[in-house]
Amino acid sequence: MCGICGYYSFKKEVSSENILTMNNAIRHRGPDDEGFWISDGVTGHPFAGKDSTVKIKEKYPLLNENFSKIALGFRRLSILDLSERGHQPMVSEDRKVTVTFNGEIYNFKKIRKELEDLGYSFESSSDTEVIVKSYLEWGTDVFEKLDGMFAIALVDLDHQKLILGRDRVGLKPLFYYKNDHALIWASEIKSILKNEFVKTEINWNGVYTNFLFQTTLAPETCFQNIFSLEPASFLTVDLNDFSFSKQMYWDFPVQKNENITENEAIENVDYLLSNSVQSQLFADVPVVSMMSGGIDSTLITAKAKSFKEDINAFTISYQFSESEVKNASLLAEKYHVSHDVKKVSDEEILNKLKENIQHFEEPYSSLEVLMNAAEYAKELGFKVVLSGNGADELFAGYSHSLKLNQWLFMKVFNFVRHFIFTNDSFSRKVKNYFSQDNMLDFFRQSQVGMKPLETKSIFKEEILKSVETDLNSKKLSETQDYEGLFEYDMRYSLSSHHVFRDDLSAMKYGVEFRYPYLSNDLIDYVSSLPEKLRYNGRINKPLLRKVGDKYLPSEILQMPKRGFSFPLAHFIRTEPKVRSFIEENLDSLKKRNFFNSETVDDWWENQNTDFDCIKIWQLVTFELWYQKYFEN
Repeated sequence: MCGICGYYSFKKEVSSENILTMNNAIRHRGPDDEGFWISDGVTGHPFAGKDSTVKIKEKYPLLNENFSKIALGFRRLSILDLSERGHQPMVSEDRKVTVTFNGEIYNFKKIRKELEDLGYSFESSSDTEVIVKSYLEWGTDVFEKLDGMFAIALVDLDHQKLILGRDRVGLKPLFYYKNDHALIWASEIKSILKNEFVKTEINWNGVYTNFLFQTTLAPETCFQNIFSLEPASFLTVDLNDFSFSKQMYWDFPVQKNENITENEAIENVDYLLSNSVQSQLFADVPVVSMMSGGIDSTLITAKAKSFKEDINAFTISYQFSESEVKNASLLAEKYHVSHDVKKVSDEEILNKLKENIQHFEEPYSSLEVLMNAAEYAKELGFKVVLSGNGADELFAGYSHSLKLNQWLFMKVFNFVRHFIFTNDSFSRKVKNYFSQDNMLDFFRQSQVGMKPLETKSIFKEEILKSVETDLNSKKLSETQDYEGLFEYDMRYSLSSHHVFRDDLSAMKYGVEFRYPYLSNDLIDYVSSLPEKLRYNGRINKPLLRKVGDKYLPSEILQMPKRGFSFPLAHFIRTEPKVRSFIEENLDSLKKRNFFNSETVDDWWENQNTDFDCIKIWQLVTFELWYQKYFEN
């Protein structure tokens, strides 16, 4: 797990000050080592940095003022092969291929054996070297073979190509900026903004979808001309003519296994999840399991125990989270797992409120609890954390999935919205409900962000005119059944929202989150099962519950679905310091003339539901985002 950055200047050589400042902007992602590689497009040379290890500084010269067309930067969080042999950027023996890589490849030993059988030899035990030699053998077909989480930047001087690739479901972020002069990329946007070619501008289309979906849907971001590379894709740039192409290398299986029985499905999911947990426990540093008290994370801990006798676990506790802590403790007691509980006070939240919000690179509708989890894992001495994230998307865990059949029945009455002429709160809710014409609308309705009418009312008219409010370009396959909702959950809820914030939260403290529910084999298998085994419209995660039945206490299995989240609305209503913080930032926001001040005041004065509080928080986080990335 690391941080990567780089650029390719098409027409001229530029100062290495660019890559130095870009790499420094993501220093938090890799405190253990750093490295650089620069090239004129014909030959390349490795360099050390001021934070490189002593042995790397002895091996390579320190990068100072230099000029090049291509530059790669790297920050290392040492997880596998802690020696200097795992240093990046990693260069092939013929010096023609150079790779920077952020993530973990869980099947790298299997691929390594395959390469050894083909005659390749290895100098390290790192997965990075496996990527380098896999590319030499298979080219871009390598992406299909990798099981894990990754963002890869690769320069092939022999074939004059620059390639950026991202894992199947976007577990590792990779952003890029492109104009007529350069291509710039990085693990975090804050690194891209340090490059001399980048002009910081607001992308109002990104802000609009952010307000609706509580995140900006890939490939857009809230920054003009900065994009998120879509999951399961790679981007290729020709170093000779600067041509630019993007290609998908994987999609969900189309063929369904209709003949499988429920017992077979339970047994196979159990087996595949065990394999995934076992492979993701592999590390050269301590590993811990993070438990929220629900089915997903406790099942991971139970399975981890059978492969790692001394596995530890921890739980983050907030106000109103007593039942989650109790259930996590039950599981720990049942399996004799050492279990720590961290009670996070309101005061701790307040102390880092602005800093933590501004670490995210877009507005947000909540407070991210995983930032506290990452900080606590670091305090306990753990670099690797097993997470239950991904189970809700893969196994129909969200409450909105239980409303799907009702919506499919009710949408035939959507015409009634054209006959609602009143504008009171109830009328607006009814009109919004009967405005869900397609699966994208239904998915959008399930998110906790603003509703379309609210979003359109908050923007100043001149800004709204520049926004593309038609969301047809965001539609996916749109099948009118659970399969259609599953695709939105996996591509938007998971890839654009949850794991993106997971990564920023974890890497702020130099910690790696791993996701056993999101292995290649498990995703392929579950998504190929018939709907009747994955979804019944009555209870969430019906299949996973049956897998967990032989591992988990009944109290956990019977616990209703609750998100692992901080009670933001209660915090806003009851904490005077927070209300003062909000008022201060709303006053600042109104002066910018982006949003209608009357609407802002109305929303602040009328907080009748939790959703009303969330709308206000979205505006506050927009203001803090603007302060951080546009004023500073």
